[in-house]
Amino acid sequence: MASTESETTTFYQNVVVMRHGDRKDNFDPTWIKTAERPWDPPLVDNGMARAFRTGRTFRTILPFQIHRVFVSPFIRCVQTASEVVAALCAVDVEANAKSSTDVIKFDPSKVKVSIEYGLCEMLNKEAIRVDVAPKDGNFGFDVPLLETMFPSGTLDPSLERVYGKMPQWEETVDESRSRYKQIIKALADKYPYENLLLVTHGEGVGVSISGFLEHTKVVEVEYCGYAELKRLMTCKNGSTTAGNFLVLTKSGQSGITYFD
Repeated sequence: MASTESETTTFYQNVVVMRHGDRKDNFDPTWIKTAERPWDPPLVDNGMARAFRTGRTFRTILPFQIHRVFVSPFIRCVQTASEVVAALCAVDVEANAKSSTDVIKFDPSKVKVSIEYGLCEMLNKEAIRVDVAPKDGNFGFDVPLLETMFPSGTLDPSLERVYGKMPQWEETVDESRSRYKQIIKALADKYPYENLLLVTHGEGVGVSISGFLEHTKVVEVEYCGYAELKRLMTCKNGSTTAGNFLVLTKSGQSGITYFD
């Protein structure tokens, strides 16, 4: 932090926005035929491994500590976050560790994790086929059950969600994009002194680029692709002011391709 005689301090807040890992229905087309929740595919084993590797990558290359993780309630995102959080909290890992099952010991005080409805998939036919979506528009997430998937001790049970309920089915693409931009800023504003990881869907990661970098179109977000944002925070006389988000991720980096 930088300080002056007028009691002004400055620091950067960092936000990483990440896509989930490899989803099962894209690798096993027959899965959807017998699935109880065909709109909510889990990860394949390679997706779990990719998520864990990405968490270990964060520990290696990010020049800051992630304090909080917020997660879409879709199971592929919950599983992704669980693997990433295990990697972030690991203090004793097998040499050739490939997933959270290879973590011998971890410190749950390092990161706190919570489910946030505002990070969910676009709830429209562009993202979820009509013949797959629940007929009544109720996606039926069992949040207490999903929360048991996070590493023990990492859940923040006291957190109040920004979105108290799921967005409505058949939101437009523009509405969902506005939601993603709003939730990124709202979560950052709610925790201005903490660095955040948001685990969401491809469109959400795309908006983290195009929503804060003018005249930009994102054309691809790979599984576990992620964008890095930061903004300058200024504290003076007990008041904190946030600057605009800067997009640090260049096209071709971290599994994201875009152009302007």
